[in-house]
Amino acid sequence: MTNEHVQLLDELNMQLANWNVLYTKLHNYHWYVAGQDFFTLHEKFEELYTEAAGYIDEIAERILTIGGKPLATLSDYLNHSSLKEATGSEDAREMVINLVEDFNAIVSESKEVIEVAEDQGDEVTADMFTGIRVSLEKHSWMFRAYLH
Repeated sequence: MTNEHVQLLDELNMQLANWNVLYTKLHNYHWYVAGQDFFTLHEKFEELYTEAAGYIDEIAERILTIGGKPLATLSDYLNHSSLKEATGSEDAREMVINLVEDFNAIVSESKEVIEVAEDQGDEVTADMFTGIRVSLEKHSWMFRAYLH
């Protein structure tokens, strides 16, 4: 296994960790959102954690496909994620702000995954993360519009 292949697997496992932390955070926000935007945000957070579940499976299966071992414990996810857990005390606005920050972090980190994958000729992984990036950029834009 080359250093580049190990780097790609490490990048993918970090993204797997990020998506698992985000998945849990989105459930937290779904359950605890309150206020005048409850119905809108409650539904949106459910849509997003459903999307996140798909990415978790895709990323883990991609890691297996290219010869790696996906992280698979909660402690591993927390130790390898660049995202922070929800505190349970965020109001609706803070929830949205945190998600914009998380989405921006994943978009930025996805660029690294894409570069490493392309350097290795792994167009499948690069394409997967390009798709994820496009979706998150759109969600981030929508949440920024909500915040104004």
